[in-house]
Amino acid sequence: MLWSLLKLLFFVSAVAALALGAAALSESGSVFSVTAGGYEFLIGPLQGALLALVLGLLMWLSLVTLGFLGAILRFLTGDETALSRYFSRNKERKGLAALSDSLIALASGEPRLALSRASKAAKFLDRPELTTLLIAQAAEQAGDRGRATQAYMDLIGDDKTRFVGVRGLMLQKIEDGDTETALKLAQKAYELRPRHAQTQDVLLELQSTQADWKGARATLVSKLKSGLLPRDVYRRRDAIMALQEASVLVADGSSIEEREAAIEANKLSPDLIPAAVMAARHYIGKSDSKNATRVLKKAWEARPHPDLAVAFADITPDETPNDRLKRFKLLSAAHPNDDETLMLMAELNIANEDFPAARRTLGDTATRHPTTRSLAIMAAIERGEGADDSVVRGWLTKALSASRGQQWCCDKCQSIHTQWQPNCQNCAAFDTLTWREPVQSTSPSPTQAELLPLLVGAPKSDMPSQSESVVPEVCITDVEDLARKVN
Repeated sequence: MLWSLLKLLFFVSAVAALALGAAALSESGSVFSVTAGGYEFLIGPLQGALLALVLGLLMWLSLVTLGFLGAILRFLTGDETALSRYFSRNKERKGLAALSDSLIALASGEPRLALSRASKAAKFLDRPELTTLLIAQAAEQAGDRGRATQAYMDLIGDDKTRFVGVRGLMLQKIEDGDTETALKLAQKAYELRPRHAQTQDVLLELQSTQADWKGARATLVSKLKSGLLPRDVYRRRDAIMALQEASVLVADGSSIEEREAAIEANKLSPDLIPAAVMAARHYIGKSDSKNATRVLKKAWEARPHPDLAVAFADITPDETPNDRLKRFKLLSAAHPNDDETLMLMAELNIANEDFPAARRTLGDTATRHPTTRSLAIMAAIERGEGADDSVVRGWLTKALSASRGQQWCCDKCQSIHTQWQPNCQNCAAFDTLTWREPVQSTSPSPTQAELLPLLVGAPKSDMPSQSESVVPEVCITDVEDLARKVN
């Protein structure tokens, strides 16, 4: 609006200036005398100015006419493209000017103007790889999805721009949430440009979202060969995908293939906790306690985790609490001062009804770094040693507002997961879940009953969660009643 007003004011000012100039020339009284053919012509200043303007216009028309006559002459002498070149030069000048205006408008954040200029350029220029691409980009920014889609479809028809068209449609489908179609387009784009880094990343993400683990592993190999992925990162991500292949086979009931894939995943990345658990359960199924112990011990050395302890307990499920306590010393020797190790050994001492030893083992963990689990263990110890109900309730009350401790947290969006997943369930990022304490703990449960699995134990599954415990239901049978009294 302001620019239109300024142009109007400039036009009015120019007309007023010309009118004032003409009036000044008319009132000056000066005349020019021109003699031609025995005749004398008297020309005033205003007539002189108009005559000069007419002569300039006639000269320009003469030059244009001479150029056109020259093109006709060349055409008549055998140059068949002379006339077409003459007219195309004018079209090209107009097209380049419109193309330039469109690029400037697009860079200036004026997509509507850019789209209009790009459409004009397409009429004058025979360069669809430029004008169609510009129309697609301008239409995307202007929110005209239909025009953009048609432009991308047109780009697919040209070998030089086919990749750009496929990629544009792929990004549109991803934005629309149509991951199935987006996956097919990403595969096509990958075939056209297998070394294109962004296409590799998009294809890998879509394949993992669609659980196409075999295809994802092939894409991962391509990224490694392209030099776009460090070898250590490749090995870990390949292990994750091998593990997911095993999980799919579990659902299909293909036990032999499942076990082989689980062992492969564990070999690729021994510190991957779910892979170690699945590989250990394979060996447990074959009554191979030696290899199961080796796998779990190596994973525990990398990072202590409750799931590893559950699998380690399943190696000898019918042993006495005292025998289990002795056997677990082999596992706990790797990280004797880690909080996970201390809480695990305290639970095992509780199961063995050696409450003083459980207190000594736990040490100051419950006060130094209080968590739901460590405080619940202290409540069980106090109860086992015969402390008053008020003391037990005091520990349980603290546990209500304490941190849940380490959990599977997404490093990208910070969301918390009850079980490990290859993709974050919130932001769909791949391989971003790490076992750590969340930045902001979740709100405590209104009841204390959810603390009991940490002490009593929960039903086991092929993929146990961190809430399971290796401690049998013993010595603390009335903790649940005490937890209800707190409320």
